[in-house]
Amino acid sequence: MRGRRAGDGDARRAPDLSAPLLLIAGLGQGAWAWRDVVPLLEREAITFDNRGTGLLNGEPARETIAELAEDALAQVDGPADMVGLSMGGYVAMTIALTRPEAMRSLLLVGTGAGGPGRVRRPKHVADAFFVALRLPYEEYARRTMPYTFAEGWAERNSERFEELLAARLENPTPYSTIEAHAEACYAFYRAGCAVEGITAPTLVIHGSEDLIVPVENGRMLAERIPGARYVELTGRGHNLPLEEPDTFARLVQDFVS
Repeated sequence: MRGRRAGDGDARRAPDLSAPLLLIAGLGQGAWAWRDVVPLLEREAITFDNRGTGLLNGEPARETIAELAEDALAQVDGPADMVGLSMGGYVAMTIALTRPEAMRSLLLVGTGAGGPGRVRRPKHVADAFFVALRLPYEEYARRTMPYTFAEGWAERNSERFEELLAARLENPTPYSTIEAHAEACYAFYRAGCAVEGITAPTLVIHGSEDLIVPVENGRMLAERIPGARYVELTGRGHNLPLEEPDTFARLVQDFVS
């Protein structure tokens, strides 16, 4: 289960110009989530489908963050710069703590460290997802996907939203994968993550209007990781690689360069 590579391979960061950039998607997402970011990067990038998503949507999903971390590590042969979005952030943090030699730098996007101090998503958002899970998948995606952007973004960018929805539906993620990923995330939330032990250079990026992982979680995360940098995108939501690909790609490129 190797990843897909794109970009011109110009890492532009000494001393290891061959280090790959691994992009780890969020809950229920496959490689398609990075479709607008990869072409904007000026270096090699690796995307991949989590089992149960994308081209692997016929395979059983992994059930723990640790298992997802092993699949992510299988995409690279040596130390990598890793970007983790949402649940992908939990995966990347797990790698940073358990396999620090595999990580050159860490970028955490719309994510948090869990534990008793985490800030939960608004109740109306959680309720909307719960109700939509009873619907056919296309309707579920149409109803819930707007919450992954800043409030009103989908309505203001209706044509773009329809394009993204169509891309998501090309290889739909089965409910069994969504449920497995959700349980993995809940277990991560409950246990919490000892991010104070992360030694990789770290950048935390969060949208101020994130309705899925409220921004307070990103702020706390950056405060807890030694030496971490923090960038907050005002007026932006949760899925920054899709909502704001140009800005997001520039932040990634600048940090890893």
